[in-house]
Amino acid sequence: MLPRLALPLFGCSVRAGFPSPATDYISEHLDLNEHLIAHKEATFFLRSKGHSMVGAGIQDGDLLIVDRSLTPGHRCVVIAVVDGEFTCKRLWKRGGRIRLVAENPEFPSIDLHDGQELQIWGVVTNVIHRILP
Repeated sequence: MLPRLALPLFGCSVRAGFPSPATDYISEHLDLNEHLIAHKEATFFLRSKGHSMVGAGIQDGDLLIVDRSLTPGHRCVVIAVVDGEFTCKRLWKRGGRIRLVAENPEFPSIDLHDGQELQIWGVVTNVIHRILP
């Protein structure tokens, strides 16, 4: 069972443009487990490596939240194992064909052929990355 960690959630939102007056009013408490994890028994975390998914907002070193209970559909970002190697890619399923598509034009997509082994370990539901250098 995940420990409950309720942190303060301010009642106002913050503008990313021009400044506005802020209030010091905490409207409720937010537990990130409840916000980020829908199926706790089927969820795991994984650290990303590389730059092939930057177009999907996944940067090198990001923390990926992966749910194994979700059915991986067309266009889902998934954690897959292809011929024994882990990868994070966007799943493309059309006309009986399956591809694992990179979200960076500098990286090739993976076209699956007969005889190749593919296992989908889960669907990436959330990404956490630091903005500090």
